[in-house]
Amino acid sequence: MIFEGVSFGHPKSAAGEVVFNTGMVGYPQSLTDPSYRGQILTFTYPLIGNYGVPGDELDEFSLEKHFESSGIHVQGMIIDDYTERPSHWTAKKTLGAWLKEQEIPGLYGIDTRALTKTLREKGVMLGKIIIDREAGFDDPNRRDLVKEVSPDRIRTYAQKGSRMTVVVVDCGCKNNIIRELLKRGVNVIRVPYDYDFTGLTYDGALISNGPGDPKKCVKTIEHIRKAMAQEKPLFGICLGNQLTALAAGGNTYKLKYGHRSQNQPAYLVGTRRCFITAQNHGFAVDDKTLPEGWDPWFRNLNDNTNEGIRHRTRPFFTVQFHPEAMAGPNDTNFLFDDFIKIIEEHR
Repeated sequence: MIFEGVSFGHPKSAAGEVVFNTGMVGYPQSLTDPSYRGQILTFTYPLIGNYGVPGDELDEFSLEKHFESSGIHVQGMIIDDYTERPSHWTAKKTLGAWLKEQEIPGLYGIDTRALTKTLREKGVMLGKIIIDREAGFDDPNRRDLVKEVSPDRIRTYAQKGSRMTVVVVDCGCKNNIIRELLKRGVNVIRVPYDYDFTGLTYDGALISNGPGDPKKCVKTIEHIRKAMAQEKPLFGICLGNQLTALAAGGNTYKLKYGHRSQNQPAYLVGTRRCFITAQNHGFAVDDKTLPEGWDPWFRNLNDNTNEGIRHRTRPFFTVQFHPEAMAGPNDTNFLFDDFIKIIEEHR
């Protein structure tokens, strides 16, 4: 299929895996989410760019205040309508100007409804944006995408007077995960995805979100398995859910078109409680493969896929959705409080 549109970003061709996001707001956060690495992102909401792009100022923790990382990670952006006259008190530039600065192509005037219907029926597929030259197809799933977005050094966030330390295994960690921990007064040690953190002095570990196939993170899975032997509290988010399942002995698989939105209903297994969650993932846990001692914790009410697992007797629990959800629902933000409480009880 060929769709013709108007270029409003950087005038270069690009290739990647075409996916869609149904969120009505939050394009600055989506574009800077490392989990979109290697993908051409289609927004189904027709009006994009209307509130521009905020500035790159830092918050009190020296994290980008309005973005999930320091740069855009998508290969390209596809939208229906675009405005060059944004109106918002935080806007410092237009979306098009930002894409040009970051050298990311963008097209508008595309029939995103037709494109999204195709992706839902056929599944995500490879695509390319042709602007200045012909480009070949590129399958990002063949690469170790986590390696591309994970830091190459350890970074420490020390909190004055704090007696609790959490290790964050950064597989492409979103800023707001770090922010939610720091807001609760804990020290954070942010380590690369392949770093053996089990030798550090810490009270709990958080395995972050990230892009691509979790089975490529072989070293990370080994280190999580070692951490489980230490029996310290462990909390996984998004990719962290999948990596923890693999470390426990379960299996994962690729979804037909993934979950990428701010309105995914996830229910607590064994109850009638349902939470509205933000999600961005193309792989899922097959909880039927979990070994003895592990149970599914949340499920997606739309397709009944796994949304989290937990251990019956040990302090290990994970979720597939994003409880930190910047530009999204905060219904499950309490999970960070639960994590801190479990660490305190374990100590």
